[in-house]
Amino acid sequence: MDKSEEQPAKSIEEVIAEDGRYRVEAFGFLHEGLSRAVKDVYEDTEGPGHHVTGQQLCGALRNLAMERYGLMAPAVLRSWGVRESIDFGNMVYLLIEHGMMRKTEEDTVEDFRDVFHLETDFDTSGSIRMKKE
Repeated sequence: MDKSEEQPAKSIEEVIAEDGRYRVEAFGFLHEGLSRAVKDVYEDTEGPGHHVTGQQLCGALRNLAMERYGLMAPAVLRSWGVRESIDFGNMVYLLIEHGMMRKTEEDTVEDFRDVFHLETDFDTSGSIRMKKE
């Protein structure tokens, strides 16, 4: 099959709808968290191609959720289908599978497991405990 006969790539909205596990808002939040993680890790350097680990991305997402939603962060994330940090890994790997994100040879979805838990790491005092990297 030549290029003119290939099916167009699915849109992110189609990929999200077909998968059905997470709401589109969660993917928008993931994108914002990725930008935050790159900025946090690389500070003064700009440009494409910066890589962050699953743990770094989860840290940025956790911080962004607390800044934006405060004590409601767990409820907001749950409403999007996110119950724990591995859910962000599942979202990343769904996008990788559809060519919308990239990974390195060292990256795995397991990098996102147990980085934080909504039920225990977002407490009413506003502090967050996170697994050591």
